[in-house]
Amino acid sequence: FRLALIQLHVSAVKSDNLQRACGLVREASAKGAKVVALPECFNSPYGTQYFKEYAEKIPGESTQKLSEVAKECNIYLIGGSIPEEDGGKLYNTCTVFGPDGAMLAKHRKVHLFDINVPGKIQFKESETLSPGNSFSMFDTPYCKVGLGICYDMRFAEMAQIYGQKGCQLLIYPGAFNLTTGPAHWELLQRGRAVDNQVYVATISPARDEKASYVAWGHSTVVNPWGEVIAKAGAEETVVYTDIDLKKLAEIRQQIPILSQKRCDLYGVEMKK
Repeated sequence: FRLALIQLHVSAVKSDNLQRACGLVREASAKGAKVVALPECFNSPYGTQYFKEYAEKIPGESTQKLSEVAKECNIYLIGGSIPEEDGGKLYNTCTVFGPDGAMLAKHRKVHLFDINVPGKIQFKESETLSPGNSFSMFDTPYCKVGLGICYDMRFAEMAQIYGQKGCQLLIYPGAFNLTTGPAHWELLQRGRAVDNQVYVATISPARDEKASYVAWGHSTVVNPWGEVIAKAGAEETVVYTDIDLKKLAEIRQQIPILSQKRCDLYGVEMKK
């Protein structure tokens, strides 16, 4: 099946972001994509100072638009993420819609991005956001998909659980920056893909040098062999790739690590 990643240029105008995102979803669908994904924080600038101003309830304006365009195009749509307000708390939340427009999954970012690299970048999502507390998976006619958002990708255990639960594709909308992007963006994706023999796709906003937080870009797809099979540059673009589940099955057969794990010696488990 064909997967499309929409590396959207995100502006400060929410209505414009929504309109352009939906336009690019239609374009991707017209080119044969059956699963389409948007970037992290696609309807608002990324930054703790913006989350409250742009936050919405779910369902709300942004998710309604996603539901409508998924139904119109008859696709599975991974709605990147938006700032969500619920019960007085804010979350970084990804919603997924099926070809009938129904919401199939809602993933709240589990691991909040609180880092301090002296002289380079300091960021603390927990100043405004609360963490989600659950894994998020959904089924398609093609394969089962596991969801994470950006910083979630650094936690190998989460990807391993998704692998154990039968996911063959992991999708991470994310906005790495100019410090962590060049160092770890591709490395982490390839690691998650090889460790679990799955496809991994990441969707970044396009780079905006004038933004307060400058995203790395380079939305990427990695196959279960650890090869980068599609990759964007820094500009707004749509990346297409064909996901070959036969190849995934062959790799798992050739190097059967999943059946060779020593579960008598160690294990990673889902607690809730």
